[in-house]
Amino acid sequence: MTATETDTPRGNFESDSQADAAETRNAQIHSGVGVLDKTVKILDALESGPSTLGQLVAATGLARPTAHRLAIALERHRFVLRDQHGRFVLGSRFAELAAAAGEDRLLTAAGPILQTLLDRTGESAQIYRRQGDQRVCIAAVERASGLRDSIPVGAMLSMEAGSAAQILLAWEDSDRLHQGLRQAKFNAAKLAQVRKRGWAESVNEREEGVCSISAPIRNASGQVIAAISISGPSGRMGTAPGRRYAPLVMAAGRYLTDALIKASSGR
Repeated sequence: MTATETDTPRGNFESDSQADAAETRNAQIHSGVGVLDKTVKILDALESGPSTLGQLVAATGLARPTAHRLAIALERHRFVLRDQHGRFVLGSRFAELAAAAGEDRLLTAAGPILQTLLDRTGESAQIYRRQGDQRVCIAAVERASGLRDSIPVGAMLSMEAGSAAQILLAWEDSDRLHQGLRQAKFNAAKLAQVRKRGWAESVNEREEGVCSISAPIRNASGQVIAAISISGPSGRMGTAPGRRYAPLVMAAGRYLTDALIKASSGR
């Protein structure tokens, strides 16, 4: 056991009352199936963000071998994955199940909007959510033919490059923002510009020959919870695609934001 693993703090510190509440919640989980209760403890802990094995042990109260065994088993089923630092984070399987069940409000509203974006721009369209140090594609539509940027649902992409990564990072708190910028191909000045204009542009940033435009999707509290994007070859979209496509992508993001607010208020 290394000091680094056990002493590393989480990205967001919990207050004593929050920690007590978490302990109480964990203590009250008694389904009668012990392994399931322990697995849920692992997932509850990862809901707060990336965790090392030592942090999982501390958060769940599980024995280290048990926490490790369950985390590895969840990883094999894609409910958990590792980020670039080797920490455990929630995996893409949750997005896939949400899409299949049709219970996710965002996914329910997203299909027609993504198709409209594809029809109006002629480019592939996606929605991304952040998971730790990566982002997952939770919905996508693609061109039927010709050159296209193909991103399947469930694909995990880096938070270090791309317009969607810029959107998902731009409105984070200062600590997470500066941490995210350490390895990023964009800088703080570019994110300041993203916040000012409300959209992000990427040209040859994530991959040579590929560009994208993204805009935020917010919840009822105004928090950015996802990014909606279009992407395609730079040869077709041009060297400054934002001038042409940003209004359409922003309108799609606002529509989905409004849909989520209406759904949450029961209207």
